[in-house]
Amino acid sequence: MGIVYNISQVTKIYRGSAKKANDCLTLTIREGEIFGLLGPNGAGKSTLINQIAGITRPTSGNIHLFGIDVARNPEVIPEYVALQPQRMSALVDLYPREALLYTAQLRHVSKTVARQQMEHLIEELELEALCKKLIRHLSGGQQKLVSLALAFIGDRPVQIFDEPTNELDPVVRRRIWEKLLCLHRQGKTIIIVTHNVLEAEQVIEHVGIINHGQLLALGSVGGLKMQVDQRIRLELLLKAQPLGLTQRKIDPNILKSLGETRALTEQHWVILCSRAKTQSTINQIFEHIGMENLDDFRIVTPSLEDVYLQLGGDIKLG
Repeated sequence: MGIVYNISQVTKIYRGSAKKANDCLTLTIREGEIFGLLGPNGAGKSTLINQIAGITRPTSGNIHLFGIDVARNPEVIPEYVALQPQRMSALVDLYPREALLYTAQLRHVSKTVARQQMEHLIEELELEALCKKLIRHLSGGQQKLVSLALAFIGDRPVQIFDEPTNELDPVVRRRIWEKLLCLHRQGKTIIIVTHNVLEAEQVIEHVGIINHGQLLALGSVGGLKMQVDQRIRLELLLKAQPLGLTQRKIDPNILKSLGETRALTEQHWVILCSRAKTQSTINQIFEHIGMENLDDFRIVTPSLEDVYLQLGGDIKLG
């Protein structure tokens, strides 16, 4: 895969502030991947996105889009990139159809194709009921849907989404994630900015984690998980005994011999074991405890949430 964005030593300091909103960020985003930029609110994610989208310029450092310096050639950005901002500020005095056609025109889409794409997006995102109101009179979630449609129209090869599912209900959220995966299958490069690590983990392939303007981690989702903990977490929930019977006890020494053991409650146990010993550990658990005495049994691998917790306790999960 070719390189879409090459970001080198980018620092951003806003006028009147001594604080670095971005501090020497260096990363690469490749063609056709879903890249996640994760971090808490105020971490510097949107600042970086505004720079790679050409809205603001870096204080120092370089950003290249398909090998082109975007600071020196900002006019190339709209040819390749569509951005869904975290909040709508432009075009709010238009109706959704007007905003969609205007955006398509800016992206040099013919009127015929623009109308076809517009009607398809209105149907796909179920926007028809919203099209009779000015955008500024729509709710936050409704404006979010319109802003997503504005990013989709024109079929840009690089599409950036800043908190794409904030303020959306669970059903609509699922529809949006499915749409992003569909774009990915079409070969689009998708950049997702979010603080909702639990949702993003289901979609993204590579990830950069930012906090206090600095890049704390960068790599594949699987690679970052392996760096955090190469052990497997086995969770056991023993069956509760009927009233009048003595609660079944297990010998802690047996479980401790299998790996690092934690008793969350008398019935809920956790065992951490190496990946190489996972199968043998499971076999020994069933041998010593018996499947008939287990109410639930789970094999849990490290998650991006674990990566967050490892990197810093002040990172708040979405």
